[in-house]
Amino acid sequence: MDKGFSKEGHSKELNLRAMAQEFMDGLQRHADMLAFNLASRESVQEVTYKKRSAAPQIMPSGKRHQNFEQMQAYARDLLVRQVINDCLGLAVTALNNSHFFFSLLKESKGSNKFAAGAQQIAEERHQHFLKAPIHVKFDLLHQHYGVRTDQQPTILNLVIALKALIENNGILKAGMFPEGVNPVLEIDLKRLEVEQTKNEDGKAMGRIVNDRKVFRDGEAIVFSDLEIQRTLVTIASFADALFKSVAGYAQSFNKKG
Repeated sequence: MDKGFSKEGHSKELNLRAMAQEFMDGLQRHADMLAFNLASRESVQEVTYKKRSAAPQIMPSGKRHQNFEQMQAYARDLLVRQVINDCLGLAVTALNNSHFFFSLLKESKGSNKFAAGAQQIAEERHQHFLKAPIHVKFDLLHQHYGVRTDQQPTILNLVIALKALIENNGILKAGMFPEGVNPVLEIDLKRLEVEQTKNEDGKAMGRIVNDRKVFRDGEAIVFSDLEIQRTLVTIASFADALFKSVAGYAQSFNKKG
């Protein structure tokens, strides 16, 4: 959807398609960097690490120098935390970008033109949205625009997973959950499933399915390398559904008219 809004003779092009493509391009760079880091970790040799560590000929605290195995574990733990944190940041960006369109569409009632007062209301609502915690952002989208996404529980559970990784060495605790919530962490990761049947051109057909990971109180938050990569795929799926919701919201005004 390409949507243009104008006010008092001035036009500002709000292009949903361009925004969505820019977001996905950025997400691809995250995926490429992750693949590069994982490949680098697989290929690094202990002798190379020792040589690089000794290259400066002096260490800040030689007694605390970690060996190859220790650094392998530490580097991977750091990578997992970084990727999950990046995924949550990307999810927030997708929510914020989408809400900007939702807010303008609501105040303009789907029209390309709107009054200055309507624009101000839309901007004030959006500023409130930007300051809201991630779980409140989901609530606001549902309350004001009727939007719910299947990935919402997974994204909110990634917040808890990151908290466990940062604050408790990756061990899940019941106290990390909101009061009254069953302390079971369920995270659905997207993957491509190739079907046996083929299309008319003889090419294999595929569909996106979920693989669910379940963590309970006292268990360690553990992801394989492939699962970490699929976390980014899950965010891509979430953002795609969210952007399509914006397009559907715009079309709903045309149907009313």
